[in-house]
Amino acid sequence: MKRLMLTLALTATASAQTVTVDFWHSFGDAKRAGWIQARADEYNKAHPGVKVVPAYKGGYNDSLQATILAARQGKPPALVQIFEVGSQLALDSGAFQPVSGIKAVDFSDYIKPVINYYTIGGKVNSLPFNSSSPVLYFNKNLMQKAGLDPKRPPTTYGALLKACEKIKAAGLDAKCMTAAVYGWFVEQWMSEQGALLVNNGNGRQGRATASNLDSAAARRIFQFFKDVNDKGYYTYTGKLADTDGSNAIFNNQKAVFNLNSTADIGNVNDAAKKAGFGLGIGVLPIPDGVKRNGVVIGGASLWIAKNISKPQAEAALDFALYMTNTKNMADWHKLTGYYPVRTSSIALLRRQGWFTQTPLQLVAFNQLLATTPNVASAGALNGTAIQTRQIIEQGIQKVLGGQSVDAALKDTKAQVDAALREYNQNFR
Repeated sequence: MKRLMLTLALTATASAQTVTVDFWHSFGDAKRAGWIQARADEYNKAHPGVKVVPAYKGGYNDSLQATILAARQGKPPALVQIFEVGSQLALDSGAFQPVSGIKAVDFSDYIKPVINYYTIGGKVNSLPFNSSSPVLYFNKNLMQKAGLDPKRPPTTYGALLKACEKIKAAGLDAKCMTAAVYGWFVEQWMSEQGALLVNNGNGRQGRATASNLDSAAARRIFQFFKDVNDKGYYTYTGKLADTDGSNAIFNNQKAVFNLNSTADIGNVNDAAKKAGFGLGIGVLPIPDGVKRNGVVIGGASLWIAKNISKPQAEAALDFALYMTNTKNMADWHKLTGYYPVRTSSIALLRRQGWFTQTPLQLVAFNQLLATTPNVASAGALNGTAIQTRQIIEQGIQKVLGGQSVDAALKDTKAQVDAALREYNQNFR
């Protein structure tokens, strides 16, 4: 009986000493979720006093809302994956603490344009994890049939329109280009022009109170959508933010060009091989006459809850650093196509000859590394960013439906600014 009591006491003590780190993420597919679980298993085995428990909590928005609700109920997960446009909402929720305040961490190894997005008010609020940016996918075979050189893909709106003219004249059974009607692309093109999407330093020098959707930079973007559509060069599914749909159009060889995320390179390359065409990757085409400023990082980062114990916070950060270490980020990149976020990971991939084996990835890397770190490329922060994207997408769809660029922009700006005013009333 005494032995039984001692065993139970020891078991209870061991259980009490175990630090549990619930990790909520938004990867429901077996490949990415499995990779995360494998890293947690490795970490748990090496750290017997910690138990990291990954769990899929739905899409980015669903997961963020579930986290804020759990925090209000006093039961937040220690670690959460949050998409980049949810950053201001995450900050305003008061549910998280800056990772730079938990313990001393050297962030110098993280790629500058990536860590730049998540550095707000001089504090690194979250650790970069799955990061991406847009590139131009192109079908080499169809380009050649249209008399175009696959070694010289278009890099500007004007060059793309000229290529489209040739493709249409060639009578191919394919449109020139497809791209999702996606607010993310507008954010990227504003950055590439060195322009700010919202005021007050893109919401980084003060709370954003108005958009810059009445600017010349925004007009160029909306005009481009009108031009490719009016000339019959463009096709999409009709749904907003349907990046899977544009990939399907491209993979089925119904479009020569496709604008989409670097995170899709692996899957699109597999589809191209299956369909029997050569895949090319080019930089994101930008408006003519502007100096290329660089892309805004997309994807998500790892946030740590505020109202948890110090051991939990430190364990959550320690696991996040482990999951995003040099080797793991290189492996993550190979598996998914997301950027490996660390300069040391890029160096490792180069030593391994990865870019020689998969040269498609090199264009994306060079585009990111050539980005100028500034308030434009840091990306816009505002609490209505999710809603703002949808309003912008609806504005583009109005242009595609025949509305003038000026009228669509005026209406879009009015709606975005109204959403900002309504949201900011919570912080007076």
